[in-house]
Order: sequence, then structure tokens, then C-alpha cells
Amino acid sequence: MRRTGFTHAALAVLLTLGAGLTAGATPASAGDSGAKAPASAEKAPASAGLLTAMQRDLDLSKTEAEERLAAERRATALEPKVRRAAGSSFGGTWFDATAGRLTVGLTPDATPATLRNVRATGATVRTVAHSARELTATQARLDKLAAPAGVSSWHVDPEASTVVVDVVASEQADNDVRRFLTRAHRAGPVTVRHVSAAPQTLAAGTVGGDPYYTGNVRCSIGFSVYGGFITAGHCGQPSAAVYGWDRSYIGNFQGSSFPENDYAWVNVGSGWWTVPVVLGWGTVSDQLVRGSNVAPVGSSICRSGSTTHWHCGTVLAMNETVNYSQGAVRQMTKTSVCAEPGDSGGSFISGDQAQGVTSGGWGNCSGGGETWFQPVNEILNRYGLTLHTA
Repeated sequence: MRRTGFTHAALAVLLTLGAGLTAGATPASAGDSGAKAPASAEKAPASAGLLTAMQRDLDLSKTEAEERLAAERRATALEPKVRRAAGSSFGGTWFDATAGRLTVGLTPDATPATLRNVRATGATVRTVAHSARELTATQARLDKLAAPAGVSSWHVDPEASTVVVDVVASEQADNDVRRFLTRAHRAGPVTVRHVSAAPQTLAAGTVGGDPYYTGNVRCSIGFSVYGGFITAGHCGQPSAAVYGWDRSYIGNFQGSSFPENDYAWVNVGSGWWTVPVVLGWGTVSDQLVRGSNVAPVGSSICRSGSTTHWHCGTVLAMNETVNYSQGAVRQMTKTSVCAEPGDSGGSFISGDQAQGVTSGGWGNCSGGGETWFQPVNEILNRYGLTLHTA
């Protein structure tokens, strides 16, 4: 990697930020995602840039952004305890941003003992019509159906206790769409929602001065792992060469899966190295990565990408099946964060916790839209990788 002419463009790649940041870093694998963070990390304030982005994109004051991050950290830590306490009556969880608390859905057959155990965790309890197991089974039945292009995606909505099927509004009268919806309603509790456009992946043609290239495609780096970085699978095939912002050789795709999944990892060498940082692009401060605890639905989340840089929003749904033109991708997380071509593979982070890599979406950062990411822990587990954390 060239060491001269080290401008902000070089900082666009988190791999080039300096080996000094790795000193004393402790590896964190996907299996560590539930581990309790050190007290110093829990109490560390969010960067000024992260708070600024949350204020801009979520219409919050600085105090409200700080309070929300603190509440989301508590909710994230509480979620596995609530799930165990609810047992077979578990209907799902979501973060209530207004109340600043984790909410758990319990089915009507929950016993008094179950209610007491769940309430003892500090979570808010709501009665829901269907269990998480029933909703997941309904989604699995839909996953076996061939979906036409007019069907955008489908996911479990625990708060509404239904499986939501997104249909492109202009295609709702299409015969294939109507036949799919008829079969979907037979599969279990299903609700239809209309969206503006179909999802598409967010790779882009080659443009100078951006994070990494493979062939004629530009994508964005996700998160550093020991030995390389993770990114989106649709950005490159196994063994394809990868080049950095300055066109110097980084490494090769060591594994890649798309569709069905949308993840990949690239090895790093030739003078490049890894650091636990998500780029702020000069818009916000660079953000350290301290783990990969999963933020619940309703949590705030931010994204860094090489085209639109840093934007924030909220987690809208988990385990969603997204129907791209190239084929369905499963177990995705949907967000209200905008993205554009070239942002593919980039980092989704909640506070200082890695969440996933950008896959695709609809809309743009002028008019808004929705974007999906592939969860980071699934990628780490699939390839046996260890997240590089601060």
C-alpha cells in the first residue's frame, strides 16, 4: 500500500487507519456476542459524530440521543433473559423508543408464573395473538413459495403479531402477485403492506477514489475481522481480486454467497492491515467497534458507506426474506436508513456494536427509503471468523 499522499480519501478505508489502534485489542468471535462488555466500555460516551448523526436523522436532541443509546444498551442486554423467561409463550420483542424500554409479547396462554418471571426482568409485557414459533413457521412456509418480482419481501412483525408481506404498489393487481398472496394467507397470519419500489443490491460501477474495487464493481468494506474484512456477497465471487481506494492490491474473496445469503469475506495482506473502526468520512467521528450484540427491533442504527457516507435510522424488522431479481436472500434485517449504489457491503452499527453489512434496498438518501443488512454474527459463524474489536 502506498504511504505517500495520505489524504482523507485514504481514510475512507478502515483498513488503513493505523496499526497502533490494534494494541491491546481482544478478539471477539460471534460466540462472544452475548458477553458482558467491560465496565469502561459500557460507560464510554458515544462519539460526538455518532450523536450528531442521530440528531440529524432521528430528529433528536443531544441529550435524547445519549439517553436513547443508553436505553438501547439495556434493552439489548435484557433480550436473551426475557426470551428464556417467556418460554413457549414468547411472541417476540421490540424496543419502544418512546418509553425507552424493551417490550415482550406473550401469548394469551402465558401462565401467571411466566408473567411474573418476565415482568421481574424489567421488560414491558404486551399480549399478542401468536407465538414467535408460529410466526416463524408461517414465514418458513412463504420461503418455500416462488415469489414474483412484484413481491418485495416478507418478515415477522412481533408487535403486530403477523407476517408482513411487502408488495410493490404498482404491481398489486398483477395476477402472479395476487396468486402469491392467496397462498400466503393460507400459510398463517399474514398482513400485506404496499411499498414504493422493489429492492435492489447496491453495488456500483467503478468510480475513482472510493474504498474497494473488484472487476468493474465498487463496494464498501463492512467490518474488520482478524485476517481480513467482511462485506456483501453480491460484490464478488470466491478468488476474485480486491483493490483498495488507491488501486493497490488488498487480497481476494475467500468466501462469498449470493443469493440465499449476501455475505463474503476478503483476506488482507500486501501492506494492508485491520483495525476495529467504522469510518465517519469526515462527516462524523470514526467509531470504534467493541462487539456484536444484536440491537432489537426499534433500536437506532447507523450505516457507513462509500457513496452516501454516514446515515442513521431505526431497525424495522429482523429475519426478513428479501426478493431480489437475482433470487431471495433470507434472514436479513430491515432498517429505515437510506443507501445508494456503492454502499453495498458497508457497516451497520448500533452504538459501538457491529450489526451487519449493507445488502440492498429501495429509495435513496434524497427522498428516503429502506435498506437491508446481513447480520454480522451469521457471517462470523459461517466462516469461523473473529471480529476485530477495540
